[in-house]
Amino acid sequence: MEQCSLGIGFSQDMSKEAILFHKKLQGKIFVGTKITKLSNKNLQLIYTPGVATVCKEIFNHPNTRYQLTSKANNVAIITDGTRILGLGNIGPDAALPVMEGKSVLYRKYGKISAFPICLNITDRKHIVETIKAISPVFGAINLEDIESPKVLDISHDLEESLDIPVFHDDRHGTSVVVLAALLNSLVLVNKKIAEVKVVISGAGSAGYGIGKLLYFAGCKNIIVLDSNGAIYKGRKKSMNKYKNEIAEFTNKDERGYLDDVIIGADVFIGVSGIKNLLKIKMIKKMNQNPIVFALTNPSPEINPTIAKNAGVRIVATGSFSYENKVNNALVFPYLMRAILDLKIRKITLDILYAVAVAVANTIPRNKLGEKNIIPEINDKSLQKRIMLALKKSKLKNIKHI
Repeated sequence: MEQCSLGIGFSQDMSKEAILFHKKLQGKIFVGTKITKLSNKNLQLIYTPGVATVCKEIFNHPNTRYQLTSKANNVAIITDGTRILGLGNIGPDAALPVMEGKSVLYRKYGKISAFPICLNITDRKHIVETIKAISPVFGAINLEDIESPKVLDISHDLEESLDIPVFHDDRHGTSVVVLAALLNSLVLVNKKIAEVKVVISGAGSAGYGIGKLLYFAGCKNIIVLDSNGAIYKGRKKSMNKYKNEIAEFTNKDERGYLDDVIIGADVFIGVSGIKNLLKIKMIKKMNQNPIVFALTNPSPEINPTIAKNAGVRIVATGSFSYENKVNNALVFPYLMRAILDLKIRKITLDILYAVAVAVANTIPRNKLGEKNIIPEINDKSLQKRIMLALKKSKLKNIKHI
C-alpha cells in the first residue's frame, strides 16, 4: 500500500510533533463526572440504595431514560478500521486516534459525550448485532470509516431496527459540507447549480452521499466515477445496488475515465482516496472558472497551489492545512447536537439540505470570497443557524423518537 502518512503540506517535523503530542497525552479523552462533591448523601443517591429507585422508574416508564441517564447526550462513534482516512484498511487499533479526535470535536463544539468504539470484527451482520446490543447506552450512532458498500448496508439495517438516529458521517456530514461550499462557490463564479456539470471521483460512501444530495438540491448533470470509470445505467462491471442507484439519476450518455468525462465540467469533487489524481491537463479541459474540491485526506487529489496555477478559480481541500477547509468536522458536532435536542429519529435529505444552506449562509455575502467559501469550525453562529434551520423546516417527514 502506498505510504501516505504525510500529506501534502504536512512536514516531517509536524509528523514527529503529532506523534510526540499523542504520546504525551496518552489518549485524547477520558470519562468524567458531573458530580463535583461525592458526599455520603450523594453516594446514597447515585449508587445504593437510591439508584434502585431510578432503575425501577426507567423499567416502569422507559422514556424517562432520556431524563434520568446520560443516554440523550451519548453518541457511539463506531468503526471497524477498514477505511480510515486515505490510509485504507489499517484495523481498529490504528483507527482509535481518529475516533478519539472526533470525540474531542463532539465535546468541544457540540457538548456531546462521544465514545470511540473500534470493533475487532468486519462482518456486516456481526457489526449490526453488536451495535444493536450496545445501543441502550446511546442517544445516537455515528458510523465512521467503514468500507463501502458494507457500511451503507449496515446503515440501512440499523435505521430499520433501532429507535435512535444513525448518522453516517462519511456520507451525511461530507455531503452537507460539500453542498454548502458549492452553493457559495457558484455564487462567486455566477453559475447556477441546475446548469453546471459536476464530476465526482469516488463512488464510496462520500461519493454516493454527495451525488444524492446534489441531485436533491437541483444539480441535473452529475458524473460519478469509480476505479472502473464513469458509472452509468447498464454498466456491468463492478456494480452494486448503490452504484445502480447512482446510475438512475446521473450520467445519461458519457463513458470513459476521468480524463474523458472531465471535458466541459464546471466542478470536480474528489473523494477518491487517491492523491495527485487530478492532473493539470485535465483542468485545462474543464469549463471556464472551474471549481475543484480535492477532499481526500491526508493527501488531496491535487495540490491547491498547482490547481490555482493551472487556472482553477476556487479550490478547496478536506485538510486544515489550507484555506477553504471542506471537512465534515464543520458539520457533525453541530448537526448531532440538533439531532439529539430535537429528537430526530431518521436523517433525511430534507434535513441535510436545510443544514447545508444554513452552513453556506453563515458567511455574510459581503465577506464571501474565493478563499472564504465555508465558515471556520469554531464559528459560534453555526449551532444556532443549524438548529433554527431544522426548526423552520417544521421537520417535515421526519420520524421522531
